[in-house]
Amino acid sequence: MKSKEGFIFKKFEAENQSPFDRLFDVFKELLTHTSGDFDEAINWLKELDKEYKLTNNDYTIEDFIEELKEKGYIKEEIDSEGNGNISLTAKTEQAIRQQALNQIFGKIKKNGIGNHKSNKQGLGDEHTGDFRSFQFGDSIEKISVTESLKNAHINNGISDFKLSENDLVIEESYHKSQMSTVLMVDISHSMILYGEDRITPAKKVAMALSEFIKTRYPKDSIDILVFGNDAWPIAIKDLPYLKVGPYHTNTVAGLSLAMDMLRRKRNTNKQIFMITDGKPSCLKLKDGRYYKNSNGLDPHITNQCYAMAQQARRLHIPITTFMIAQDPYLMEFVKKFTEANKGKAFFTGLQNLGEMIFEDYETNRKKRIK
Repeated sequence: MKSKEGFIFKKFEAENQSPFDRLFDVFKELLTHTSGDFDEAINWLKELDKEYKLTNNDYTIEDFIEELKEKGYIKEEIDSEGNGNISLTAKTEQAIRQQALNQIFGKIKKNGIGNHKSNKQGLGDEHTGDFRSFQFGDSIEKISVTESLKNAHINNGISDFKLSENDLVIEESYHKSQMSTVLMVDISHSMILYGEDRITPAKKVAMALSEFIKTRYPKDSIDILVFGNDAWPIAIKDLPYLKVGPYHTNTVAGLSLAMDMLRRKRNTNKQIFMITDGKPSCLKLKDGRYYKNSNGLDPHITNQCYAMAQQARRLHIPITTFMIAQDPYLMEFVKKFTEANKGKAFFTGLQNLGEMIFEDYETNRKKRIK
């Protein structure tokens, strides 16, 4: 007798994870918060184990550490004095970036953000769902057969069917171009002030965006720089170890370095993303000394920021500022800075920082083809 077919509803069962995988997810998160400090992350893991019973007699924290070694996530190095030190491998650094990508990009997909609409259309490689009449010179591959046949039926009827040029329609599309991006991350002391950890979310965004570009758009480039009293580039592999320093905020140095990095790129499409929570408060003078002023907005500093914004505009480099502070006078500075560059600014908290950066990156990759 043939069995009946249909839907079977049952209670949700979470994916069965091995003891190692369950601990590894927590361990990667702890590594991000401890800036890649293995010993500190393990100590936190042990504290969590005491409170939440993450392990049992069959699988202990020591078993987990041994499996990390066996799987190539950590390695033990002997220093000149014969002491053993455990360090992370490139495999772990990549796993941390991938976890950051899953956390941020997963939220985007759940929230339905992903259309990444812009007003720039043309002959490209991403369909928009919009149609227009066929024009001489349009590519035949862009003709929407379904819509064109529907027009022919409407215009001529089914009994006397014929397809003419007037029935043909083209589906609009976006063209996704190669993009060179520099992501600036503020590591001044204010990124951990007032009891709020701002550097960890910023670091996660940097890791997620770099992993996203490397895997989804390998022809694009992304460079990361950090800025405090000075600015310097960091390698993507160094992102998990990023820490805040006892620095002021030299926004000018960061912008100058970002533009130097982009000048060397061959792509015509270039952009700067800047994540910051504070006002510019530092400049490096020609004699090597630092000019610092943390009291309010110093015109001597802000005017140089505006000048850098205008210089980037002349080089056709838009700057998108993600401001994670809500002080009215700082917001006013960012508005003036953005106007000088004709760029964009987002005044956002830490919760949706990643979603905004991903959406803006996708939008900026689309350009009009004439």
